[in-house]
Amino acid sequence: MSAHGTSGHRGGAGDDPFDEGGTSILRQPMAVWATAGASVVAFMGIGLVDPILPSIAKGLHASNSQVSLLFTSYFLITAVAMLVTGFVSSRIGGRKTLLAGLALVVVFAALSGTSSSVGELVGFRAGWGLGNALFVSTSLAVIVGAAAGGSAAAILLYESALGLGMACGPLLGAVLGDMKWRYPFFGTAVLMAVGFIAITVFLKEQPRPARKTSVLDPIKALGHGGLASAAVSAFFYNYAFFTVLAFTPFVLDMSPYKSGGVFFAWGVLLAVFSVLVAPRLQERFGSLKVLGGSLVLLAVDLLALGYGNHVTAVVCTILSGAFIGLNNTVFTELALGVSDAPRPVASAGYNFVRWFAAAAAPFLAPKIEEWTDIHIPFVVAALAALVGAAIVAVRRRALTVRAHELEPQHATEDGVSAFAN
Repeated sequence: MSAHGTSGHRGGAGDDPFDEGGTSILRQPMAVWATAGASVVAFMGIGLVDPILPSIAKGLHASNSQVSLLFTSYFLITAVAMLVTGFVSSRIGGRKTLLAGLALVVVFAALSGTSSSVGELVGFRAGWGLGNALFVSTSLAVIVGAAAGGSAAAILLYESALGLGMACGPLLGAVLGDMKWRYPFFGTAVLMAVGFIAITVFLKEQPRPARKTSVLDPIKALGHGGLASAAVSAFFYNYAFFTVLAFTPFVLDMSPYKSGGVFFAWGVLLAVFSVLVAPRLQERFGSLKVLGGSLVLLAVDLLALGYGNHVTAVVCTILSGAFIGLNNTVFTELALGVSDAPRPVASAGYNFVRWFAAAAAPFLAPKIEEWTDIHIPFVVAALAALVGAAIVAVRRRALTVRAHELEPQHATEDGVSAFAN
């Protein structure tokens, strides 16, 4: 095995996404820009509520653990939806799946802004999660199919949209939420409605897969030891990840503007390390070393975040974005390259497992604080990251069995990005 190991990331000679066959990444059909723009807004919706969680708690007279259910309901539905997104898109086509997802987001984001209780808001976020799952599970495959310049250009464009959305979501939440906590939800509904119109106008229907996907196919794919190992390790990693995303705003206890600034910087590091740094580190050290080292460093960062003073907590929150960006990229490539299952099916099975942790962490972290103190949720998250690293180390052979077969230019082209699914 080469030093590149399982990275398989974008490339070798002649795969420059900025100049592939003389086609610049910026010279894309309007269908690609419409889908990429909607993708930015879709990813903005994930971190949108971060800066306004304390404001929502005050506005709806809810506890921290109740408000954290906004993440739990969203990602619980997303996890379950992973089993049906392939089933749906393989039957009605990518364009209709995108539009169905966008329509659900528009409706439930708008309803979220009208909520009169935290229970209503949690329920509406669940519907939002279903729409987002349908959209993000399909959007990259659509971009790859419609893009000029080859898959490398399309993937880079998509991952740039992902990073921009993750960075700008907290900013939008801060700017609108500083006026009223309801406004970010209405703002998202408007932006997604614009995306719906753009895709309706500019995107033609994509060819449907030759084979229809069964709901049980992702579960069957997890019978492969390597894919199951990647999914379980990512489960523990995601617990650590979403402790940062969903619990840290309560710990920082800052104004929406300041909290939005912190998570904007966090999102920028996530994007830079996912798109630019991860491929270089993988090329030099191999994917499993990068992944194991990054998980250990994330654990150290979480402990410092939990036990440091306020300035340390801010710095460590931002710094965690770098480790999360590395982990997202490497985990996804492992999941897509380690088994012989079709990549959309492998992706669905892998993400079905790991998104349950994204649902669990926002609920458990505030509860653990209530039962113990404010430090222990970060200790638990750090231990989860270390368990993820240990699984990578113990299952190293299973995780590299098929890695050499992962084609660089197709590492994430079948509907999955480093974070999205």
